[in-house]
Amino acid sequence: MNVTFLGTGSAMPTGDRFQAGIAVEEDGRTLLIDCGCGVLQRLQQSGVGYESVSTVLLTHHHLDHVADLLPLMKARWLAGEEHLEILGPQGTKALVDGLLSVHEYMDGRLELRLREVPAGEFSAAGFDVSAYETRHSLPCLAYRFDDRFTFSGDSEAFAGLANFADGSAVFAHDCSFPDDVDVSGHPTPSELGEVLAGHEIGRLYLTHLYPHTDGREAEMRESIAANYDGDVRIAEDLQTLTIE
Repeated sequence: MNVTFLGTGSAMPTGDRFQAGIAVEEDGRTLLIDCGCGVLQRLQQSGVGYESVSTVLLTHHHLDHVADLLPLMKARWLAGEEHLEILGPQGTKALVDGLLSVHEYMDGRLELRLREVPAGEFSAAGFDVSAYETRHSLPCLAYRFDDRFTFSGDSEAFAGLANFADGSAVFAHDCSFPDDVDVSGHPTPSELGEVLAGHEIGRLYLTHLYPHTDGREAEMRESIAANYDGDVRIAEDLQTLTIE
């Protein structure tokens, strides 16, 4: 399995990080998780290509996770692709219907297959996926791909999500701000380290990084390490992980 971080940033842009997006590839199958602003560009820069993305799995519907969804639809239509499957939590159909009501000329250009998924197990693009409800300001789902890869989506740090990811070879977790920023719906590094203490995770990657984290990555890793002794890394745009 190859996992490519297409966008590791947030709603506030930096020069180096685009908004949320991750490509999961295996045996000719491609699944795009989230589609924030800049992800369409990153798909081309990474070599994954928007033509290969026939399934998009949304964690939630905040703008920095869906802003390139309609541009992806248009690019696929212009490239001669005929369909796109979009999955996500409750409200995904209303989201897509709303986008098409604003840009009516795109309605009917692709065969859209919309599916709203609850917490639990389902299949997407040939991958077996488990979903777990996170703690965010909108309904949001974390996703796990057997014992190889888990993505938190946007979420506070809490024991249930840590247990959901336990045993994963790679866990990509929202860590938007340093400890001195008062925030809800996202974890501080200290909070994340506390809930992960004692869990077995191969590598932890911090993502969804706001500009507040620039230059403070080492400090954030040290805060996590105060309670969690695992391998903690900072995710970067266009970084590809090969997970056996």
